[in-house]
Amino acid sequence: MMRASSIFLLSAWVTALFQAQAPAPAPTPPPQAAAPAPAPAPAAQGRGRQGSPASIRPPQSASAQTFTPEQIRAGQVLFSSQCGFCHGRDAMGGETGPDLTRSQVVAEDVKGDKIGPIVHSGRPEKGMPAFNVSPADILNLVAYINEQKRKAASNEGNRRTVDVADLQTGNAQSGEQYFNGAGGCAKCHSPTGDLAGLATRLQGLQLLQRMLYPSGGGRAGRGRPPYAPTVTVTPPGAPAVTGRLSYRDEFTIALTDEAGWYRSWPVSKVKFTVDDKLEGHAALLPKYTDDDMHNVLAYLQTLK
Repeated sequence: MMRASSIFLLSAWVTALFQAQAPAPAPTPPPQAAAPAPAPAPAAQGRGRQGSPASIRPPQSASAQTFTPEQIRAGQVLFSSQCGFCHGRDAMGGETGPDLTRSQVVAEDVKGDKIGPIVHSGRPEKGMPAFNVSPADILNLVAYINEQKRKAASNEGNRRTVDVADLQTGNAQSGEQYFNGAGGCAKCHSPTGDLAGLATRLQGLQLLQRMLYPSGGGRAGRGRPPYAPTVTVTPPGAPAVTGRLSYRDEFTIALTDEAGWYRSWPVSKVKFTVDDKLEGHAALLPKYTDDDMHNVLAYLQTLK
């Protein structure tokens, strides 16, 4: 009896001793709210506006493509006459068209497999009409656009701005001769009339943009066109229709009438008259040489 009690007390004492020495279980921490996501890193800034498209490098092309110098030159002529007024002569953006050197479609295109269908069908919802272009001409266009994309990607610092000094390469006397002669500028403009004091209002790239693309304040497309060209179309056996010129090429003429309806006709089936004060500027785009352009600019810079 005595021995049994002693064993029981010893067992209880050992148990208590081990319980006292065993580490207490760690308390369960209270639930915590999820840590807030880190703030996104600030967007890279160029030398101008934050988030400017000029701060974004052209996307990498999906595949390496080579084109002949002849294809690139032919594409440049075609692009200037058919696409330059919207996308800019250098394909880097114009009055209404985006910068093609930074286009993902261009980056993914292989020999016109993506650009061709867009050219043929257009993008009416974005204001781009359809063009009837041969496969050879599509390839030439692709060659020129890819060449411009290559040049844009090689620009140091992705530079898209131009200092006034960069444009001081022309000859003002030669520019005056072109203005009054081959360019036909004097038919609509006068240095003592509408252009008087021009160089005090516009300088450098801004002046060059206004000279080349007067309808929208420059290649960047800022500003409102000073007026809307109009066209009067006379279908056979029907009354004439007048409205705002919406589209014109060698195959189609289209307008938007007073009620807002878009109407188009084959040019071979109707008579039409276009009232477009800026048509002369558009006609000069594919004809200008670099010397012509900078010479006229040098002359305009003397009109203070």
